[in-house]
Amino acid sequence: MEIFLQHINNSLSANTFVKITLSKMRYRNALRNIYVRLIELKGETYFSFVYHYETKDETKNFSIKAGLEQLELHLSEDFRNANLFTIEKNFSLEITKKGKVRILETKPSFMEQPQQTHDKQKHRFVNPNRPYLYHLGITNKEGRILKNWQSKYKQIDKYIEIIDSLLKSTDLPETIQIVDMGSGKGYLTFALYDYLVHELKLNVQLTGIELREHLVDFCNEIAQKSGFQNLNFIAQDINDYPAERIDVLIALHACDIATDIALAKGILSKAALVVAAPCCHKQVRKQMPKETILQSVLKHGILEERQAEMITDGIRALMLEGHGYNSKVFEFVSSEHTNKNLMIVGTKTNQKNDTAFEQIIHIKKQFGIDYHYLEKLL
Repeated sequence: MEIFLQHINNSLSANTFVKITLSKMRYRNALRNIYVRLIELKGETYFSFVYHYETKDETKNFSIKAGLEQLELHLSEDFRNANLFTIEKNFSLEITKKGKVRILETKPSFMEQPQQTHDKQKHRFVNPNRPYLYHLGITNKEGRILKNWQSKYKQIDKYIEIIDSLLKSTDLPETIQIVDMGSGKGYLTFALYDYLVHELKLNVQLTGIELREHLVDFCNEIAQKSGFQNLNFIAQDINDYPAERIDVLIALHACDIATDIALAKGILSKAALVVAAPCCHKQVRKQMPKETILQSVLKHGILEERQAEMITDGIRALMLEGHGYNSKVFEFVSSEHTNKNLMIVGTKTNQKNDTAFEQIIHIKKQFGIDYHYLEKLL
């Protein structure tokens, strides 16, 4: 064991160290393995220990001296096997149940050392240095995300990741007309325009529809400051927006039937892509009878609400399918970042699905629903 620890020291001195793995616990335990690598923190080199349990991983960082002490402790008390990988040789330590120890040397598995970054850099779709994020109050002048806005930034970044994936499977014209209904303060609208125009180099005309004039004025001012020439916001009820040419229809967190109005605009204009994140589900919920086989369960308001959400959004997805769209319903972002986290997506196929309408009729009958508002609009 001392020889094995000396090999570790030698690899650190010669700058050939790659990683260490510990395995084969001496006794039953939820801990399965420990993986050790080098990281750099504030200009100093540390050991990073990843403790791999049955259901989770935990990471702890140690100084080189403390890390070597931890390794010796774990080899003495916890594990029977250890593998040291260097760019010159691999060293395997094996400890039998009777306490016999041997070391095997083999050819190296790695020809170069990994980078000693603290965390693997996650690909970001939204560059924090973009001016519009500063104007929206999400970052400071240096492009650092403000502490209270971390969740919002993650939500924006995930949204752009989803849109990027959807656009790759959508047939769109050379100039793309996008309408964002219920654009609010424009967090997602600005990010979408910036990504499509400056990252993907697409020719985009994007219009944000918002009823509150002060938000429209605010967003138009930021669009001007950011140099977003083909992004504009108008103060209008989405009911009044003409369902003419729309290539991509977006409606994020439009309340209750406003989501249905937006979906109808997209479907009637034969948009290639329809993206909605619904909010509130009052219209169907009000129709659902109180006395059902589930009465004892649905007396809890939160469960009744979730049932109404499921039925409302399920019918919306079926309506899209009935009108010639492939539909998907999935979690937009983790509920850790927002509880309004469901997304409904429709991609135009031009193949109508009459079975979807039959399924809607059956669902309404099953749950005592007279009508879904989206049906009336179409």
